[in-house]
Amino acid sequence: MSEEKKYEINVSVRTAYLPDQSDEESDQHVFAYTITIANKGTVASQLISRHWIITNGDGTVHEVRGLGVVGEQPLLKPGDTFEYTSGTVISAAVGSMKGSYQMAAEDGVHFDVPIPEFMLTVPRVLH
Repeated sequence: MSEEKKYEINVSVRTAYLPDQSDEESDQHVFAYTITIANKGTVASQLISRHWIITNGDGTVHEVRGLGVVGEQPLLKPGDTFEYTSGTVISAAVGSMKGSYQMAAEDGVHFDVPIPEFMLTVPRVLH
């Protein structure tokens, strides 16, 4: 079996704009994002840390690094999934997020899992 298949982690994202928590007049746009992480490989792996790159529509970039996600460092056995919801505030009606998770496999291998870029858009801003 190839090394790639041993350490295969899939990441999918759903986003939601939270108008009741946002203040558009002050350019504070709040978004929730739900991430599903699935271990499609053959080795149990633990999510150790995260790195986010958050870009506002005006080009401002903010990076966030930290241990785990939502206070957890989940261990995903082959076939397991882990889902969590978190949020971010951006100062433009449009932005994006991307990043990576740093993983430690049960066999001692450390690897990064890319988080594909996703858009954060206030409804009715983009057509």
